[in-house]
Amino acid sequence: MLISVVWMITGCDTVSETTSGPQGDWQLVWEDEFDGDANTPPNPEVWKHDVGGNGWGNNQLEYNTDRTDNVRLTGEGQLEIVAQREEYEGNAYTSGRILTEGLWEGGYGRYEARIQVPQGQGVWPAFWMLGADFETVGWPTCGEIDILEMRGDDPFIVHGTVHGPGYSGGEGVGGSYESGVSFAEGFHIFRVDIDPDHISWYLDDEEFFTLRSGEVPEGAPWAFDGEYFLLLNVAVGGQFLDDPTEDTEFPVSMLVDYVRYYKRIE
Repeated sequence: MLISVVWMITGCDTVSETTSGPQGDWQLVWEDEFDGDANTPPNPEVWKHDVGGNGWGNNQLEYNTDRTDNVRLTGEGQLEIVAQREEYEGNAYTSGRILTEGLWEGGYGRYEARIQVPQGQGVWPAFWMLGADFETVGWPTCGEIDILEMRGDDPFIVHGTVHGPGYSGGEGVGGSYESGVSFAEGFHIFRVDIDPDHISWYLDDEEFFTLRSGEVPEGAPWAFDGEYFLLLNVAVGGQFLDDPTEDTEFPVSMLVDYVRYYKRIE
């Protein structure tokens, strides 16, 4: 892959690059490399915290906090989201969930992150997107794109899914990538390319699923033509997987090396 440095604007720095490959030419226009001192929060100009323990619509068991106990920079260019077993505000677990809503949003393009996921029964790491009109039209009308989800008791399979009106929750549409090695054993690049009529999912630059606008359930709208904000979190329990047991080891961490957004060069 050919990479040439040009320019780019982020919340703090000014850099850029273009890439050429089998999927065409792209220009990097936004990124967060999670540089900063150890045990400090991520850049507040880019990320805010969802705080609470109300189940998040999925019967999740954790209380998501804005403490650096749960969301912090490592001091080595990574973000760490930590799920812990602890009594907190009526919940048996704590974790973190950060998002760019109202601070940064993107439209068509390539979204990717280099992540090392945690594992363990009841552990649910995710890198995902919601439509920027979430607050006005609600879910699932706003559209949801799950770039990465994994059930912690099956760390050999990662899932990519969309949710929209008529295909949400357990009826979401997506595909999976299965490996012979646990994804928790190292970093991997999780990515989607969003174009006007289709979305493609990639694992370490290998395409594993493409959904086209005509492939959502008959009569249901294609909900993915707007702008999106990003979310990173580690849930505990919920409708997607079994709850933790006493044998599930805590704390567990999701490490994020970077998040990047590219636009296609026409």
